[in-house]
Amino acid sequence: MIKRNYYSVRTGKISPDQQVNFEVLKKLFSVTYNKLNADGYFQKYFGINCEDGYIPGELGEDIEAMIFVNLRKDNLYPICQNLPNYTEEDFFDIIEFLHDHCSKGLNGHYHYWNNCGYHYEEFSDVEGQKQYRELLNPILREYKDGFEISESGEILILSDNGLSKLFEADIPTNEKENVSNKINAAILKFRRHKSTLDDRRDAIRELADVLEFVRPAIKEHLNKKDENDIFNIANNFGIRHHNKDQQTEYDKAIWYSWIFYYYLATLHAVLRMTNKK
Repeated sequence: MIKRNYYSVRTGKISPDQQVNFEVLKKLFSVTYNKLNADGYFQKYFGINCEDGYIPGELGEDIEAMIFVNLRKDNLYPICQNLPNYTEEDFFDIIEFLHDHCSKGLNGHYHYWNNCGYHYEEFSDVEGQKQYRELLNPILREYKDGFEISESGEILILSDNGLSKLFEADIPTNEKENVSNKINAAILKFRRHKSTLDDRRDAIRELADVLEFVRPAIKEHLNKKDENDIFNIANNFGIRHHNKDQQTEYDKAIWYSWIFYYYLATLHAVLRMTNKK
């Protein structure tokens, strides 16, 4: 597929990174969904409208009921029919649901009657979900501050500019239970689309616990003042403790983002210095 800037972008009439609003986002999604649907990516689970009659997939004949069972919401299916009325929450719920039920057709047969189309009999969820993410993530990145679908199918908030590599970088440690697993869990909690300020504070607290676990390495590689600053934030700014001595008069949305990235970057730096030594 050709990917380049066209006239309006090249001449400055439209910024290449201009955000799309929710209505435009839904239109872009609709084009992508219809393309995937036409190519058979939802046959395995949603079935196929054959010229000989509807053939259900693994979700059964009543797709709307299955969506209600999973999402506890009515009036989401058929998707293109109800898409104009979706709220943002509805939209992201459906995107995650479709990711879980997107599967690439591998083998099957072509039904020639009235050019019905290809009927797949063998599928790959892994390849289907990968294609789904590759098509939708560029669209989601342009909405608000940017979103993406993770490999596990969750809508996540993109990181601040220049910090995305922290989320993707390998964690150089053999301590999976006490370090890498806890760091990854904190990242996921912080980045979830529905994460609240309390969720973000909990994610910071989890990183602080990991910093405590690797404190001997911090003492070895950082000076005393830097070490004290790291734990002063966790202990005196309403992260770990709740008492009248805590300093909490600050913009939590901005503060939590800053301290989360600071802690995450510190962990990567200390672990890499330890690993290098």
